[in-house]
Amino acid sequence: MAGLGGDLRRWPSRRWWVALATALFTVVFIAIPTDLIDTPFFSREIPPTVWSWPVLTLSAVFTGLVTATYVAHPEGAPLSRAAARVGMAGWLVTFFAVGCPVCNKLVLLALGTTGATQFFEPVQPYLAAASIVLLGWALYARMTRENSCLLPARADAEAEALDRVH
Repeated sequence: MAGLGGDLRRWPSRRWWVALATALFTVVFIAIPTDLIDTPFFSREIPPTVWSWPVLTLSAVFTGLVTATYVAHPEGAPLSRAAARVGMAGWLVTFFAVGCPVCNKLVLLALGTTGATQFFEPVQPYLAAASIVLLGWALYARMTRENSCLLPARADAEAEALDRVH
């Protein structure tokens, strides 16, 4: 991952603006319904953990960086659907990691109030770690894929023609 810092320094400003906008959107989009940002529309029965904001912030930064890799990617860098799926999974897991365990309707439907506090709440730190790992892996995969090169289309066509002859 040592080379990634150099790659980030070469990013055009458009990518940095997309990364910043996406990170801010992620914070607001997750923090409001999980009531990390207090609004009259949502409330929490259980106060946020001390690690909720750091996890959300780090996840938002990774989400912004992963999203920015899709902006004006270098020619020849193949898109990676797997990295996109992993990044989206990391983003979604962040929502469950920082949310109130008894305020999440899906968790309540699946486990009930007692189950949410006994089974889901202790799992949230692992979800937080998983979200960061997933987003970090997606960023690593996207950045390393950008630096890989494909054979030019002409060379591919010539190789196919040679294969047909033999």
